[in-house]
Amino acid sequence: MSCLLIGAVALALSGDRFSLEWTHSVEKVEWHEEWTVNDAGLQLTKAAIKGSGAGMEPGPNAKLENGWWIWRPSLPPIPELVLAASGATPSAWRFCDGEDCRDLGAEPGEAITIKPCP
Repeated sequence: MSCLLIGAVALALSGDRFSLEWTHSVEKVEWHEEWTVNDAGLQLTKAAIKGSGAGMEPGPNAKLENGWWIWRPSLPPIPELVLAASGATPSAWRFCDGEDCRDLGAEPGEAITIKPCP
């Protein structure tokens, strides 16, 4: 089991994985990412986008499956993830720990930082 700090709130995950979903503010395209928490930080393990647009091209080796471009990014872990909370997007950030989901940043406010617990 892993722990994340989401803003000032500590959240115990049911495992070492979580996902984020949102709708792009300009292109109105759905996006989905899967992440793991490890000793090095946060690791993006899978990304999917339902379409493409300016600055939102599918990654290398993406495959089209059921209307989604899906790929496995090859990026190093990051220490934290910062989500904008402008309130101007058509959806909040949807954070899911397995089947337990919650919306983040639906209202305008400070950016939301997600990082492993110390």
